[in-house]
Amino acid sequence: MENPSYHETINEMYKKVKEDGLTNVADRYESQSNKCTFCSQGISCQLCSMGPCRITEMAPNGACGIDADSMAMRNMLHKNILGTSAYAYHAVEAVKTLKATAEGKTPFKISAPDKLLTFAQALGIETDNRDINEIAGNVADFVLEDLNRDADEPSKLVEIFAPEQRKKIWRELGIFPGGVIHEIMSNAASSMTNVDTNYVSLALKSMRMGIATSLAAQLSLEVIQDSLFGIPKPHIGSVDLGIIEPEYVNIAVNGHEPFVGAALIEFARNEEVQKKAREAGAKGLKIVGSIETGQELLQRYAVDDVFVGLTGNWITQEYVLATGAIDVFAMDMNCSLPNLADYQEKYGVKLVSVSKLVRMRGVDEAIDYKPELVEEQVKQLVDLAIESFKNRKGKPTNVPKRKQVAVVGFSIESILEALGGSLDPLLEGIKAGAIKGVVALVSCSTLKNGPQDEKTVIIAKELIRKDILVLSMGCGNAALQVAGLTSLDAQEFAGENLKAVIKALNIPPVLSFGTCTDTGRLAQLVIAIADALGVDVPQLPIAITAPEYMEQKATIDAIFALALGVYTHVDPLPPIGGAHGLVKLLTEDIENITGGKLLVESDAARAADKLEEHIVKKRKELGI
Repeated sequence: MENPSYHETINEMYKKVKEDGLTNVADRYESQSNKCTFCSQGISCQLCSMGPCRITEMAPNGACGIDADSMAMRNMLHKNILGTSAYAYHAVEAVKTLKATAEGKTPFKISAPDKLLTFAQALGIETDNRDINEIAGNVADFVLEDLNRDADEPSKLVEIFAPEQRKKIWRELGIFPGGVIHEIMSNAASSMTNVDTNYVSLALKSMRMGIATSLAAQLSLEVIQDSLFGIPKPHIGSVDLGIIEPEYVNIAVNGHEPFVGAALIEFARNEEVQKKAREAGAKGLKIVGSIETGQELLQRYAVDDVFVGLTGNWITQEYVLATGAIDVFAMDMNCSLPNLADYQEKYGVKLVSVSKLVRMRGVDEAIDYKPELVEEQVKQLVDLAIESFKNRKGKPTNVPKRKQVAVVGFSIESILEALGGSLDPLLEGIKAGAIKGVVALVSCSTLKNGPQDEKTVIIAKELIRKDILVLSMGCGNAALQVAGLTSLDAQEFAGENLKAVIKALNIPPVLSFGTCTDTGRLAQLVIAIADALGVDVPQLPIAITAPEYMEQKATIDAIFALALGVYTHVDPLPPIGGAHGLVKLLTEDIENITGGKLLVESDAARAADKLEEHIVKKRKELGI
């Protein structure tokens, strides 16, 4: 593979890694190019000892009797269970952190008390004349109880935050969920051999779990993280590998949870810590953001003398280590590559797991995050990093020069602030046609359908050229940040009507909205727009695109979008192509059930055209 990425920096580092004799994501993907077509179509199964079974015209059923549609949907449900489990785990970690903070056991504080109070009031918690920490403890207890609610008892969080029209439909379909943890358990049991083998039932159960994932787990964890670390507000950030400064002790935080990263930033502001780094021969100590942990921090923290910004998305991490300028790579849950020990040996970086979920070969250091112990844990990480710096001091490094400016921090609150305090300017812009519609780009990054981030950038450019505002989340957000589409300079790529609006508001055409966990935050925004217009979600001139989805969290996000009633584009083709009834259900029939619809399109420009067609159709139906 000559150029495995859309980004110059990664292509440059790819060549270095190859010269250094290490494997990388791109080359390993190429070596796996001879894919099993049965697996890629979702029509293979190895759940029981009679398998593996494969569906063919001559053998249309597995040994147990299951058909192609149910086999493929059951396989998809397994992926959805894993994705929901990751989000639920993150939510529970956030709850534990809030509870410990309320009890004075962490170095954190309630940084956004108004947000926490508003959430508490929505939950029915008394807030008048009460201490904020006491309220925080009550919120933590409420959320944890709801996440653990029996599947036969309706989730209170979903009841509170879902729109009435959606709740009515979900109840009619039998997909109004209980607690997300019990939904996981029920679905795991359902998708065993010879239990639920009806593909429609399995699809509905996936949507039920998706609703609990987004409107209970994701929504709660982001509210809690906002309350603890601050609500994202627009500010200038820095991205790409050029943010790394070799003369400093560098700790990179990688994964999806901001807890250890936030504690490190605050700890590193201590002059004694910086002095200790200088005594080791460095200019000081800095914290480097990597993938979604870095994105969580970038959305909330200004780049300063301690926090330097975000390197990029998950495919970037090997190249980050290959700079030779990272001293500790702290890995929390989700998306640390299994082969990083090879990079540890080659480039002298110290790999440390900071989550009990993360273990890999060749990595012996584990400082598993616990809220009550985090202050001592970050001290350990800093000491490890300083020792690591001493070992690499004087050795050559290879940090690319490029550094990109990005405008970040577009939460619901900051979007409202940019609009003058209400959704009216956005709604008026949509009604007048200056903003044709809104598309949320909620994507990972994959090499399955081309070089890293290429399709993500193409589809975003096509959409804004068509006067469609883009909100970016997940690893796709980093893709667009590094590509420059979240900077003010990108206004020039927008269509004339959209350009006039964003220049007046002084915002980019792509609004950096956060991480994959922000799907719950996005749902709140969509629901607010629908309520303001007095319509149901499927009637809105909006859509979702995941032009490079990759893993299990992405699949449950897409399933939730269909349950919410949103037109949802995905690429590459999900592993369901061999299940014709299931494909018809998700791409056609579901529109008459929930109002959502799945678009599978591999050509990015054509996908943008179809998204535009959908938005224009919805505008006409609304009479605007």
